[in-house]
Amino acid sequence: MTNLCLWFSNLTINKIHMKNPLLPFAFLIITLISSVQLTAQEFKSLDKSPMDVATFPSSYTISDKVVKVIYSRPQLNGRDLVKLAPPEKIWRTGANEAVEITFYKDVIFGGKALNAGTYSLFTIPSLDGDWTVIINSAKNVWGSYYYKQDQDVIRVSGKTSTIEENIEAFSMMFDKNMTLKMGWGKTVVSVSIKKI
Repeated sequence: MTNLCLWFSNLTINKIHMKNPLLPFAFLIITLISSVQLTAQEFKSLDKSPMDVATFPSSYTISDKVVKVIYSRPQLNGRDLVKLAPPEKIWRTGANEAVEITFYKDVIFGGKALNAGTYSLFTIPSLDGDWTVIINSAKNVWGSYYYKQDQDVIRVSGKTSTIEENIEAFSMMFDKNMTLKMGWGKTVVSVSIKKI
């Protein structure tokens, strides 16, 4: 029975091949092209403002973190910082989603007590003074469009300084004293953090 099936199968394939010898080849090419297009459509290109993470302690060998911040890194690309982060207006502090900051321990943030937890971080830039840094209870927030002041947990002053070197991509980091530093252009905003 098996031999009969094989004979019939070969006969059918040979008849198709004899009628149009390119048909099996064309079928193979169409299958390959379709599978390549399906695979290529699954992945997006790199975001113009890629996400980044900063932690304290920053070493990957230390798993007992105090704080972690997830943020997006827009580029200046010749634009003025004042236009990207307008003074006296709520700013998402980066791009895309609002900054997400997680404290794994209770801390003193900018001189005010803050319980361990995950929050959004917003800022109000200032043209010639310290910035206001806001810890807000909202989570998974796109930009500052849905910011609500009644969800603020604390507001503190972020000490502003000017540096000589230009920071092209918005950056956040923690120094050796756990001070949060946010830098863009020639502006650096610092907020002290201490464990309770």
